[in-house]
Amino acid sequence: MKRKIIKIDEDKCNGCGLCVNACHEGALVIENGKAKLISDSYCDGLGNCLPECPTNAISIIEREADAFDEDLVMKNMAKRAQGSHSEPAPSHTASAVPSNSSFTAPAAHTHPPVHGGCPGSRAMTIRRTAESTASASTSAPVQQSTSELMQWPCQIKLVPVNAPYFENCDLLIAADCTAYAYANIHKDFMKNRITLIGCPKLDEGDYSEKLTAILANNNINSVKILRMEVPCCGGIVNAVKTALIQSGKMIPWSIVVIGTDGEIRQS
Repeated sequence: MKRKIIKIDEDKCNGCGLCVNACHEGALVIENGKAKLISDSYCDGLGNCLPECPTNAISIIEREADAFDEDLVMKNMAKRAQGSHSEPAPSHTASAVPSNSSFTAPAAHTHPPVHGGCPGSRAMTIRRTAESTASASTSAPVQQSTSELMQWPCQIKLVPVNAPYFENCDLLIAADCTAYAYANIHKDFMKNRITLIGCPKLDEGDYSEKLTAILANNNINSVKILRMEVPCCGGIVNAVKTALIQSGKMIPWSIVVIGTDGEIRQS
């Protein structure tokens, strides 16, 4: 089958091992001073390892590959947690997960101990049903707010470029402080959108390169930028504008400015 999967450029790889720790499926090892993909079946193609590579030796390509097998990954991770050596994945398996399926992380109690890296950076889609939303609002005398976050992670620097939830989505790119200044951000802005957050003043580097890759490699329907009125927040707007130009795509976009008092200054 043809699907998205990682590719390692050995000429660029310096063998630092950061990608090994970032891969929660245990798909990577260091052999002879270079990163190596153990088996196609272990790689989900989401690219959690990409942001960790300091030499840009890892990329996402589309090629003929065995399907990602989550059951096989879980068994291998359990063996690794017990100190056993991993086994090569078979070329075909009946329990393979189709490459176009949405990934949802299993319940926490089903996970074997994580072998390395930050478990919080694992990409997942968050599904909400009408029943759960209704129960959240009727379980108490006073109506409670419901989270509208549709995916994880949401930090610009952590989100995988090729995560499946980007396909045909409406994108919200919000400055960190807007969530604290504007009380109804979930209902008014995050609902039915994939949300990315960042602070151009405190975060190191420029967001434009990462955002360009997201826009160029996915079918994004629209982009809404949510920023504060303070001058330093203009950095996130400039990064999005640069990304829109560099992606070469005509994507509808808009800006909403939030005042420090929580009021909308411009929309």
